[in-house]
Amino acid sequence: MSIADNLLKYKNELANNGVKLVAVSKNHPADAVIEAYNAGQRVFGENLVQEMVDKQAQLPGDIEWHLIGHLQSNKVKYIAPFVKLIESVDSLKLLKEINKQALKNNRVIDCLLQIYIADEETKFGLGFDEAIELLRDEEFTTFKNIRIVGLMGIASNNALEGQTKAEFQELKVLFDGIKLSFFRKEDSFREISMGMSGDYKLAIEQGSTMVRIGSNIFGKRIIKHWKTEKE
Repeated sequence: MSIADNLLKYKNELANNGVKLVAVSKNHPADAVIEAYNAGQRVFGENLVQEMVDKQAQLPGDIEWHLIGHLQSNKVKYIAPFVKLIESVDSLKLLKEINKQALKNNRVIDCLLQIYIADEETKFGLGFDEAIELLRDEEFTTFKNIRIVGLMGIASNNALEGQTKAEFQELKVLFDGIKLSFFRKEDSFREISMGMSGDYKLAIEQGSTMVRIGSNIFGKRIIKHWKTEKE
């Protein structure tokens, strides 16, 4: 099946659930992104800053770019002029830098707090208590050029269905609590980004509003070593 055919399958399914599809284009060439773009897809997710910057420069300007991988503070400046959503905010330090770079670009950048829900040490994210602590921090209240619009979480790899479901349920419960306590009057706080190719249906059942699908759309990844940005 072509990229367009793969996209159509997901778009029809997700549209019925009101869920946004983030097409994960990491390690796929710009030509593949264009093929998806021509099939109507506008939202793309990248893990690496340099890869996103390179693609953004050569692709249509109305693409909505999501940074979904771990983000170092010293790399924020490269994506601040154009990134639509940073899904992987995992510290107050990072949020402070995003706010700083957004101000320089006269923008307000939307962000998701990445929450650690997996039973794996290799995953990034804030603990539940850490997320609450960040939102209560006085410094956070001074950030005027960022907007927290929801939460993101990645379930454990190769877990049994029951465990994956429980991890997604925990994120939804936390989202509801944070919404009530900190964002009750803000309609913008509405996104729960959870679910990938193997578990997106479970995620949708548990309240996901945004799923990240990559290889099932684009096929096997082409591994390329992207040059590191200058510090």
